[in-house]
Amino acid sequence: MAFFAAMAGRAEVTLPAVLGDHMVMQRRQPIHVWGRAGIREAVAVSFRGETRATAADGLGFWSVYLPASEAGGPFELSVKGNNAITLRDVMVGEVWVDSGQSNMEFALRGALNGEAEVAAANHPNIRFFKVNRKTSPFPATDAAAIPWQSCTPQNAGGYSAIAYFFARDLEQKLQVPIGVIDSYWGGTFIEAWMSLRALSSSADFMPAFALWGRTIENYDALQARREQRTVAWKESVAKAKAEGRTPPGLPWEQNQDNVDMPTGLYNAMIAPLTPYPISGVIWYQGESNASPERVPMYAAMFETMIRDWRRAWGIGDFPFLFVQLANFRSGPNSRWPELREAQTQTLGVANTAMAVTIDIGEPGNIHPRNKQEVGRRLALAARAVAYGEKLEYSGPLFRAAVPEGETVRVFFDHAGGLAAKDGPALKGFLVAGADRRFAAAEARIDGSTVVVSSASVAQPLYVRYGWADAPECNLYNADGLPASPFRSGP
Repeated sequence: MAFFAAMAGRAEVTLPAVLGDHMVMQRRQPIHVWGRAGIREAVAVSFRGETRATAADGLGFWSVYLPASEAGGPFELSVKGNNAITLRDVMVGEVWVDSGQSNMEFALRGALNGEAEVAAANHPNIRFFKVNRKTSPFPATDAAAIPWQSCTPQNAGGYSAIAYFFARDLEQKLQVPIGVIDSYWGGTFIEAWMSLRALSSSADFMPAFALWGRTIENYDALQARREQRTVAWKESVAKAKAEGRTPPGLPWEQNQDNVDMPTGLYNAMIAPLTPYPISGVIWYQGESNASPERVPMYAAMFETMIRDWRRAWGIGDFPFLFVQLANFRSGPNSRWPELREAQTQTLGVANTAMAVTIDIGEPGNIHPRNKQEVGRRLALAARAVAYGEKLEYSGPLFRAAVPEGETVRVFFDHAGGLAAKDGPALKGFLVAGADRRFAAAEARIDGSTVVVSSASVAQPLYVRYGWADAPECNLYNADGLPASPFRSGP
């Protein structure tokens, strides 16, 4: 035991992956630096003329906070214990985490005009840190990752297109360095991004564990079939290359690498980031949860997840900005309208905002390429919610529907300058009476409200707008932002 204690005493100071050269640290929040060292080893950290000292605890963990700092750089940050570490080209600015599933993961090179966008992506003050895909049954203290890099045409193509356009817009507006932490995985469920504390906080979430149990039944047989498919795929790749054809991609499978495991992605890809102060989060997820068995849980899960991430970071109710599902023909067993509704309900959580994308999807493509506009709309929300700029950042959001005899009047928030895009007629409205049989409706704008009626519904009570997987709808406000789909009544 004395030998191991002595060895621990001579251990070198180490830092987690997120602390490295070229990083961006959050301005106006205490600078947090932490890591491992020998047991009780003295550690000193210096940054921008300030030094703080501490000692590692009985397990070798240490942590210090330096005073909050204004934007600037490049700087050096030094850590000294039995050894010395110097981090170079450190910037101070705004740091955002982007997370979710494949539409957030969608790479810049695949976006509209992707080749030109990548060629122009020379932004030395935008820095990316990319967390590698991984799951864990317990919260990890460090993440496997691609280290911090300045944004250049040589590396930008593989980063999140939405996060890039979001960061580009913010950097142009704020004129400070922008740090982006990519942490996403395509095809994933929200329950995988929740901590066990959050997921076990309500009996209403227990079906998520039952669904996981169903997924891993006969796991050995599933693995054997996966191995067979992998062998067949490798053979098809070899054959295609021999024949001069483009090799097929590896077939996608749900639950690859246990990605569906409840809490697994939070543990491996979010928990290690929580000691690192940030400005906020942008999120694009929900497609995988748009099924009959998962949709009923989504609104409560999403709200719980947001609150729990904020608890884990411990820096207050930071802005959490998210993307509503775009228009897509998803199939007869999906519940995309209900999932969009659940996302809208989450706006009741403080310091949230939603980018509506019902107008910029591709009905036949679950991965629409217009990520420029998605990033722009998220950046508008950030400018308003995170940075207090007085601007319109949301399209019209349903507030109430009031029957008025043969019509129903619909009230909205964010309704300045309502207009029908691409023509005088509004599209996408349905009405129903007490029987809840919905019929196509005529709709007209009246100031900041919309009046809806149908010749086939004598006394309309309920209204729906854009209530379909890939609806045709065209209500906007004066700032060119689309109205969110909605339904009134139960």
